[in-house]
Amino acid sequence: MKILIQQVTITDPSSPFNGQKQDILIESGIIRDIQPAISAEADKVIAGNQLHLSPGWVDVFAHFADPGYEFKETLETGARAAAAGGYTDVFVIPNTKPVVDSKTQAEYISQKSKSLPVNIHPIGAISKGTEGKDLAEMYDMRSSGAIAFSDGLNPIQSAGLLLKALQYVKAFDGTVIQIPDDKSVGANGLMHEGIVSTRLGLPGKPMMAEELQVARDIKLVRYSDSKLHFTGVSSPKSLEYIRRAKEAGLAVTCSVTPYHLFFTDEDLLEYDTNLKVYPPLRTKSDVEILRQAVLDGTIDCIASHHLPHEYDSKILEFEYAKYGMIGLETSYSAVRTVLPGLTENRWVELVSINPRKIFGLEIPVIKKEAPACFTLFEPGVPVTITAASFRSKSKNSAFTGKTLNGSVKGIINKETLILN
Repeated sequence: MKILIQQVTITDPSSPFNGQKQDILIESGIIRDIQPAISAEADKVIAGNQLHLSPGWVDVFAHFADPGYEFKETLETGARAAAAGGYTDVFVIPNTKPVVDSKTQAEYISQKSKSLPVNIHPIGAISKGTEGKDLAEMYDMRSSGAIAFSDGLNPIQSAGLLLKALQYVKAFDGTVIQIPDDKSVGANGLMHEGIVSTRLGLPGKPMMAEELQVARDIKLVRYSDSKLHFTGVSSPKSLEYIRRAKEAGLAVTCSVTPYHLFFTDEDLLEYDTNLKVYPPLRTKSDVEILRQAVLDGTIDCIASHHLPHEYDSKILEFEYAKYGMIGLETSYSAVRTVLPGLTENRWVELVSINPRKIFGLEIPVIKKEAPACFTLFEPGVPVTITAASFRSKSKNSAFTGKTLNGSVKGIINKETLILN
């Protein structure tokens, strides 16, 4: 298939064409030519006023619920949602049924991914059954395609076990991913502990639960000299600890979710269960600091924390609703809307360059004769989010009905073009 992309702004710090408007000719998944103007026969011509092209985006934490919970999402519907959101690569968490804690489970995802337009990388469980007791077969999973290791939605509570995991992954230069949360602090909390939780009469979870875990885990990284990535960071104090760890030369990185940048705990006044997320939404002043950390480089990646739920898990009393919302399809527009000062280069760093560097994936470069693994997007084009527009199997999003800035046009990956 021949694809001609006309007058597209190239956003790729490693490309000799970075920042330039060019025509790009792609044939059989390879960039054949890049010129200011190309006149050639093509099966598909793509043009747009504000069209930008960058190396394919990577999401480092999503739940595709397959196997075991296919009524929420499958690898196929998850891949469709990812492509619609501009992602060519997605890391999926191991909280499936059975858990991805063995070679067989990792292989199931890696093999199935081969026939899909999006590269789906399994995250292997650290402990058997994600129960936090015994180490899983991490080495086997690594050789079967596991990109990183985490217990996903069940962060490791035992310092001893996490230390073992950090030491174990050093054998193959692996990385551990943690949602920082000490579950023994505010165990029954349903939202951020503060003025709003008191007003709503909902049990709160103190921010200290996150900070204690970040401080502890950084000490374990210092001791083991290993690599750790915190995801879903939401506390200013946590960011301070992470900043200091980086200054000390430790291999500690972090990501934030788009909804922690967009919403605050005040948005819960209507008891919207779609905003019941994990970790909980924080206060206005905390969110302001998070946004600043994205701009100043403290935060390394944006992670969607795409957690699909069927209707019955969300449309019920706040107390009983499940945690999480879908996020792959709204990531770009949500971040673009709350951070109008975010440059295209910085965005591409957050979702393409940094995740690949941290987790050891090859970084695609936009140059002649290179394989095409791209995302097409339009920064200034507004988009209205509707339930009907979601490609995900689940519709649990608090962005429904909102008009956001920035639109994703589609992806080119594995010789396949997918346009929204």
